[in-house]
Amino acid sequence: MKILKEEKAQGSAELILVFGGIIVIAIVAALAYKNYLNGAGSAVNSTDVQNINQSLNNLSQKFN
Repeated sequence: MKILKEEKAQGSAELILVFGGIIVIAIVAALAYKNYLNGAGSAVNSTDVQNINQSLNNLSQKFN
């Protein structure tokens, strides 16, 4: 049996596989980032926010 050399759709199939791989990686990264952000919520407390506000107020007073 002779195998036909039909390569017209090979480039398209390869592009679909590449884009599929990129989409899978993006979804995994988004899920990991979501878990990271959920864990980071407790790390920021009101004391940190107050310290930053105080620093910004001190800085603005220097420019007035």
